[in-house]
Amino acid sequence: MMNPENLTDLSDQTLLKKMKNLQTNKIVDATIIGVTIGIAIYSLVKNGLEFFTFFPLLIGYMIIRNSANNKILEKEIQKELDSRKPKG
Repeated sequence: MMNPENLTDLSDQTLLKKMKNLQTNKIVDATIIGVTIGIAIYSLVKNGLEFFTFFPLLIGYMIIRNSANNKILEKEIQKELDSRKPKG
């Protein structure tokens, strides 16, 4: 994760590009989570309860934790961009 001090060193264009990448990552993360839930449900119906039923959910959990970090980074980038806007 990027430190807030590092954000002050970046240009507006770079910050906007990072913000756009975070938005794209949200879509990809949501898709992967949906697929892993689908795989877990299919495995549950097909094979019953076993390790491989819950394995995709563990992957989904890791993605959710990472997306929480991305949300914090997104807020920090937005705060930095807002602080650079001229007042008045």
